[in-house]
Formats: sequence, structure tokens, C-alpha cells
Amino acid sequence: MNGVLLIRKEKEFTSFDVVAVVRKLLCQKKAGHTGTLDPNATGILPVLLGSATKAQDVIPCQDKRYTAGFRLGIATDTLDIWGEVTEEKPARCTAAGIKTALEQFRGEIEQLPPMYSAVSVDGKRLYQYAREGKSVERRPRTVTVYELKLLTFDESTQSGQLEIACSKGTYVRTLIDDLARALGTVGVMTDLVREEACGYRLCDAITLGELKAIMQNGGVDETAPYFRTVESLFIDYPALTVSDKQAHRFKNGNPLDVSRTEAKNSAEKNAIYRVKDREGNFLSLGIVQDEQIKLYKYF
Repeated sequence: MNGVLLIRKEKEFTSFDVVAVVRKLLCQKKAGHTGTLDPNATGILPVLLGSATKAQDVIPCQDKRYTAGFRLGIATDTLDIWGEVTEEKPARCTAAGIKTALEQFRGEIEQLPPMYSAVSVDGKRLYQYAREGKSVERRPRTVTVYELKLLTFDESTQSGQLEIACSKGTYVRTLIDDLARALGTVGVMTDLVREEACGYRLCDAITLGELKAIMQNGGVDETAPYFRTVESLFIDYPALTVSDKQAHRFKNGNPLDVSRTEAKNSAEKNAIYRVKDREGNFLSLGIVQDEQIKLYKYF
């Protein structure tokens, strides 16, 4: 099976656990995912199947959208509520004050990856160092926060909820920690739900339990909202329909002359296209180079 299975990850499952269960239920040799969710986080996890696993390094849209709970006045070693408390500090913040502070965290920002993360330093994951009680030097990373909204805030409990739309590599835990310190206190993430990933929405996803029931009742329906084609990963790229002869040529790895395609008046250098045959079948990705459309990635 080739495509993308939209799974609603539940708590206490790692992303690796989810992929392993999907692989077993579908008897699928090749399976992967588009971005890790922590065990205590929930939400959409697109699972790549078959030839879709080749897309992991070329997916054009890897943006995410989350809703995240937070609490001010407490800090932990993991930057979330499930860690060991390292600091407590009085917090008397208001919703208005938080909304003002949020302004500095929109757009391109610098983040220091948390020690409890999968970032590698000298060939070793940061969380491995952290579990050994070690702290190592980390380099700040530039990420982009497209949207950042305060959804709710209870001044009596100093807790609330944020909505965040951000680029790949953004740590919501770090964002909340940085926000709290900008407010003159400390804070932790108390909940995290990934609502969107790579253009897919949580409302279309199914749980592992639902997948098991589906497999017991005839198998995956490839026309259902929870299953998407390999091509759907590249919907941001324009489609380019080619003739039968061109399709045959391109599938064999040969380049196409741009001037003999419908992109002759619009193709720009290094532009990427979804190359399709006359029946609408997705063949592969093509890239414009030297006035030719060359094979970029075959699926």
C-alpha cells in the first residue's frame, strides 16, 4: 500500500509505537512518519506507507498547528507538567499582559532546544544526556511562528490555552517557557494537541483502535478521508500533464524539453512540478534545470 494514513495519536504512545502498530496491522514493510509527537502529546500523526516513505526529505509543507495548555508559576526539567519541579515563582499575570507578551514571539524567532528533546549533539540525543544528569551546549535555532493566540486564561489558577501555527522544528514547550520568563515568572506546558500537520487535519484522522476495527472489517478504504495519496504530500506544487510518449519517457528517467510541455511559458529555474499522465495519474516530481524537466523524485 502506498500513501498516507492519518492517525490520531493518543497519550502514552510514542510516534515509533504508532508506526510499529500500523506496520503490523497492515502487514506493511515500509512505514514512517512526518514528525515526532512526544508520548504525552496527542493529535495527528501522518504515517507514510510504501513509496510515500521516499517523501520524508522532500515534503514541501511541514508546518504544524497546535493547541497547548500551560500553567504559570512552576518550572520543570522537561518544560512540561510531567517533569521534575525545578523552580516555583509567584505569578500574577493577566490575559491582557499575556496577549501583549505574545507579540514578541510571532514571526521568526530564536529557540534553544530543550535538553529533553531528540536533537543530536555529537552523535547523541539531548534527552540521553539529560537522563544522565548532564547538560550540554546547545545552539539556538531559527523557527517561524505564523500565528499565536491566547484562547483562554484563568487568572485564579494562572493557567490557559494557546493556539500556535508554526514551522517544522518549533518546540511548544520552549515557547511557553520563554513566554513565562518574558512575563517575569516561569511556566510549563500542561497539554499538547497537534491539530494539523503537513496540510492534514486532525478531524480526518483515526485512532489505532479504529484502524484495528477497519482491518477486521475488510481493510483500509483508500477513498476515505483518513487515507491520502502520495501525491497529496506535494499539493503545493503545480501539476504538469504530459503526453503518453512523454510519460513513458519520463518514467524511464529521461528529461523532457520544457518548450514541448504546457509549462513552456511559465517554468522557472528549479521549479518543481507534479508530473502526471493524461489520465491524471501521478508519475513523479520533476524539476526545471537547463531548460529541461528532470526527474526530481520518483514514487
